[in-house]
Parts: sequence; C-alpha cells; structure tokens
Amino acid sequence: MKQKKRFIAGATCPECHAMDTMMLYKENDVEKVECIQCHHIMTQPKEAVQASTRQFEQVIGVFNPE
Repeated sequence: MKQKKRFIAGATCPECHAMDTMMLYKENDVEKVECIQCHHIMTQPKEAVQASTRQFEQVIGVFNPE
C-alpha cells in the first residue's frame, strides 16, 4: 500500500531550522512529521490525540444491529 505524504508549506524544522522541508504522513494510524533534510521525526502522543478528540465528542445513541 502506497503511503500518502504531504508537505507543510512554511513549516520550519525545530532541529535543523530548514524551511519547507517538513512532510506529514500516517504510520500505524499515528500522524508523524518528518524533516526530509535532517530526518528529525515528531509524533503526537496518542493520549493527547484522544484527549483533544474526546473532549468535544457527544454520543447521540449506540446502534445495535441485533
């Protein structure tokens, strides 16, 4: 399966400070940002992702097919 990679316009690498070298991609359902110049990788901890999405989530009902 081909992995979709997108560049982040105007982003600067926190490690090597190069501009427009950051690409965003998904690996095992985790979003990662990597610098193509120095290969510095950043990931967001799963707890932080879940906390930000669950905070505003509202359950209307649960579907039971039986």
